[in-house]
Amino acid sequence: MTPGPLVPPTGGGERLRVGVLASQGGFAAHVKLLSELGADAIEVRTPSEIAELDALVIPGGESTTIAKAIERDGLAGPIRAHHAAGKPILGTCAGMILCGREHLALIDATVRRNAFGRQLASFEADLKIDGIGPEPLRAVFIRAPWVEEHGDGVEVLSEVEGHPVVVRDGSVLACAFHPELTDDPRLHALLMAMATGGGAYVAPSQETGGP
Repeated sequence: MTPGPLVPPTGGGERLRVGVLASQGGFAAHVKLLSELGADAIEVRTPSEIAELDALVIPGGESTTIAKAIERDGLAGPIRAHHAAGKPILGTCAGMILCGREHLALIDATVRRNAFGRQLASFEADLKIDGIGPEPLRAVFIRAPWVEEHGDGVEVLSEVEGHPVVVRDGSVLACAFHPELTDDPRLHALLMAMATGGGAYVAPSQETGGP
């Protein structure tokens, strides 16, 4: 049985404003999933929209196209300012690449594009991911990257064949797959927990004394 949604505590009653970079790629599915978790989820395309966020998702798509859109729209500075303020970021697939040293440098890691091969090498796998509970998460890899090398401060949360595919560097969470393509919301829920000051979730099956 799939675990139920993990809705992070809001602390105050106000909904978290979570933006999904909508330059290109699968942003709509992220917005839908975040909304179902209770976030005020919006598509973002401008510096002023990024400035108002509690958390940001950089989705999958084509990393070169998204990088050009970030440059064209003047978003690199606002994204780095969001990061410098300690606000969390989730980068998925191409978003992981963009978080790496070669692009926005939000994580101390070198990310290899198309590491598992191109479209025909796409696959699914059940991953144990530190920080989201004991149940494996079904991960959809499409022309996926992996972390080729990383600094000492980067936490590796999950690997495939010895290659890091989920990492965390401070307030940035990055994964090599598309979590928006399944009905398991735990990575997005972890992002929201990071925005409220919580570092990880306890899955329902881990809780003691709960229903």
